[in-house]
Amino acid sequence: MPAAQAVKTSGKAAVPGQRYYLTRGTGAYRRASLALFLSGFSTFSLLYCVQPLLPIFSQEFSVSPAESSLSLSLSTGFLALAIVCAAAVSEGLGRRSLMSLSLVGAALLTLATAFAPNWHLLLVIRALQGLVLGGVPAVAMAYLAEEIDPRGLGATMGLYVGGTAFGGMSGRVLTGIFAEYLGWRPALFLIGAIGLAAAIGFIALLPPSRNFIRRPGFDPRFHARAWLGHLANPALPFIFAIAFLAMGSFVTIYNYAGFRLVAPPYGLNQTELGLIFTVYLFGIGAASIGGLIGDRIGHFRVLLFGLALTAAGSALTLFAALPVIILGIVVLTTGFFMSHSIASGLVGKLALGNKGHASSIYMLAYYVGSSLMGSAGGWFFAVEGWAAVVAFTLAMLALAFISACVAQQLARRKA
Repeated sequence: MPAAQAVKTSGKAAVPGQRYYLTRGTGAYRRASLALFLSGFSTFSLLYCVQPLLPIFSQEFSVSPAESSLSLSLSTGFLALAIVCAAAVSEGLGRRSLMSLSLVGAALLTLATAFAPNWHLLLVIRALQGLVLGGVPAVAMAYLAEEIDPRGLGATMGLYVGGTAFGGMSGRVLTGIFAEYLGWRPALFLIGAIGLAAAIGFIALLPPSRNFIRRPGFDPRFHARAWLGHLANPALPFIFAIAFLAMGSFVTIYNYAGFRLVAPPYGLNQTELGLIFTVYLFGIGAASIGGLIGDRIGHFRVLLFGLALTAAGSALTLFAALPVIILGIVVLTTGFFMSHSIASGLVGKLALGNKGHASSIYMLAYYVGSSLMGSAGGWFFAVEGWAAVVAFTLAMLALAFISACVAQQLARRKA
């Protein structure tokens, strides 16, 4: 089979049997990087914009903290289910087309959320939004793994994850500020409009796939073999477990920190609460830097360090002083995004073919962890308070650390 070929032009058609990668320093690479950054920004700003509104939902709709978290958990849960289907659909529809439709549809549904007349309809719209957004995360990872020069994949994946961090921060911060001065409905409308603008930018910038081979029709046996093949890979299931556990711990802290900080003795308002989410800036840097360092010193080393950092940040939030709590959230965010960018890149490196299917399993685990563990954290918060929430997250991170150690050993044996 001919060797993979990295090229610095993007205009000529690919020759069958050869692979044409986007390399650093080219216009096509820069456009792809910006487009994927926008996709991450739009996806996560639309997905997590309701997180600072959970205390407001709890009061306005007379629901418990755990019930209010359903506005986020339903979206992430349905997104997890949709991701599995999205990988299969993209094989026939194409990576670029599916991501474009998903981003536009999710932005329009966010606009609709602003007009939801009752709690149950709001949850229905948020669930539909999760289904629509499923066409982005796993497919974006597959696009990067297929189109970017493997020698720089860690750095590029870090940039994409940085976009997701920026989107997660912007959605939370802007929603909190808008809600403080305009109300939660105008806040969601404005976030939807920003997401729609980002989707249009994505469509205009992203180069067409060059190494993707479309599979017309739907062959269930092909997709089943692809998914089962990745589950049979010795190391990959442990990477998937890391996604479930690390994301579950991260979302649990973010879901219920707001309830703790709006209550006495802190009494933060929506703007102040939203501004705390600017710590996502540390996640943006950590994702990019983690990918670069992983390319140089080894991805598993950086993964283990990131998970340990996440646990340290979670533990720091046990202190009563507000500056220490914020420092804990900073450390947790830095460690999580470093871990996530590395684990995402490892999926592309360890998967043997059908990388879109491998990415879909990773993202399925990622969002199931967010949905299930994020809601389960509400039970710990209601029964035993913040200390129980932190104990819950530390237990998950300990299991994630063990999974990383096992995956490292298995990957070495395979190599």
